[in-house]
Amino acid sequence: MDFPLDFRCPISMELMKDPVTISTGVSYERKHIEKWFHAYHKKTCPATMQNLDNFDVTPNHTLKRLILAWNTSDCSPSSSSPKTSIKHEEFVSLLNAIDSSCPFKVSSLKKLRSIVQLGEEIKIDFKRCGGVKVLVEIVIQILVENSDFLTFRACEEALGVLHELPLSEDDETVLLLSKPECVKSMAIMLQRGSAQSRFCTISIFHKMARVDYDWKYIVEDQGIDFFKALLELVSDEMGTKASSCALQVLIDILTSSKKSRLKAIEAGAMCTLIELLPDSNRSKCEKVLQLIKLLCKCADGRLAFIEHGVGIGAVSKKMMHVSFIATKTVVKILWLVCSFNPTNIKVIEEMLFCGSVLKLEALLNIDGGSSTKDKVVKILKLHGSSWMRYPCFPCDLKEFLSLSA
Repeated sequence: MDFPLDFRCPISMELMKDPVTISTGVSYERKHIEKWFHAYHKKTCPATMQNLDNFDVTPNHTLKRLILAWNTSDCSPSSSSPKTSIKHEEFVSLLNAIDSSCPFKVSSLKKLRSIVQLGEEIKIDFKRCGGVKVLVEIVIQILVENSDFLTFRACEEALGVLHELPLSEDDETVLLLSKPECVKSMAIMLQRGSAQSRFCTISIFHKMARVDYDWKYIVEDQGIDFFKALLELVSDEMGTKASSCALQVLIDILTSSKKSRLKAIEAGAMCTLIELLPDSNRSKCEKVLQLIKLLCKCADGRLAFIEHGVGIGAVSKKMMHVSFIATKTVVKILWLVCSFNPTNIKVIEEMLFCGSVLKLEALLNIDGGSSTKDKVVKILKLHGSSWMRYPCFPCDLKEFLSLSA
């Protein structure tokens, strides 16, 4: 369900239920801003990045009443759509004001976003009016050497409007957003923008990934700084939507080229991903494991996985406890690590002591043939003779290996 921008918590981007205001005048969902201050020990306003001396929160009763009223009216079958009240001339007038160098560009962009949020017909009309081109020109202005704070704020608001628009492969919007200058500006915003603008930017990148955008330029231009920004979003426990988008963008980028995997590893991706696993839900766990698998396809990735210390244990815990997809991916990870490190004593011992071998044994009972079961058999045959020397090696596996020899 679409809802007004001012009703969203700038941290989670979700509709607020218990809005509170901090000293900068920005309102947040209580549980998110309290976690920001007290669990993460942050001393800044997430939306403005201003340093704070006062960390008190004040209930915003007026905003709460507005949200409740909007919820009630929006769910009412008799409520009329506001789309009919928006005329084409309003868009043209507003776009002309934004396209000029007037001092009210930021406030005009905010108004434009609130209008665009009102429905799909309005979004189509906006794109038809050439609105995307105007916004892209605002976004790339931050690349100008003498760009100031207002230019940066205008870029943030422009990205907020672009975030609301749908993308499709035959859409001119994709071509405009894919311009090198625009992509470079968005990458900068991903690293330096407020929490809200970073969410809007990663959301746009997520939509671009869906229409097969070629990431080669941005990876080569931004290097490991781009991956560090993505990994920071992935690790953000409070911005779940931003984290999910960042994971999907990473999957799309790392699937496309080996060079991108090397840059991600250099940015510390393997360490970040392994440490995310314990507290990940099913969907996030499957994506994290997929990324680890992609990184393990190159030697540097396998080395980073082994050197982490708890990599094998972390992925093994997810085997047979999350989903069939997760189990299949874990087996592939273990196979990649085992096959390229057949004599590594650390790998052999960790797999035995972390319970990987017992779970692999359980997977032998899968009915019928499968690529996963085939990899399990190969892993067991590859290291079976080494594991047999340990007293904790399962007796059933000794019989299996002797029969299959």
